[in-house]
Amino acid sequence: MSEEVKTTETKTAAPAAAASTDRPARPARPAASGDRRPARRPAGGGRFQRRRKFCKFCADKSMNIDHKDPVLLGQFITERYKILPSRVTGTCAKHQRSLTTAIKRARVLALLSFTPLHHD
Repeated sequence: MSEEVKTTETKTAAPAAAASTDRPARPARPAASGDRRPARRPAGGGRFQRRRKFCKFCADKSMNIDHKDPVLLGQFITERYKILPSRVTGTCAKHQRSLTTAIKRARVLALLSFTPLHHD
């Protein structure tokens, strides 16, 4: 009787081992663009070096912010006529305040448009 148990044990153990080898190997996962891990950067420090922004008005003392100069003020508004922030233009806080005031005054005097719908 002990021999019968042993043979059944070996018979049941053998198919389990055979099943693991008969199973096809899992295909390799393709490198998807939605991989969770970020790509490794090159060891040479391949980071993008951004140019330092500077205030145009501090650099060139001859430039004055004047509400009667729509060409100069037009450089500091978007195509939707929003005032660009200083983090985009690089102007210092002092000149950004005077620039905002000048743009608002030019709008009231109709030298600049409030919106793109207002035609020049």
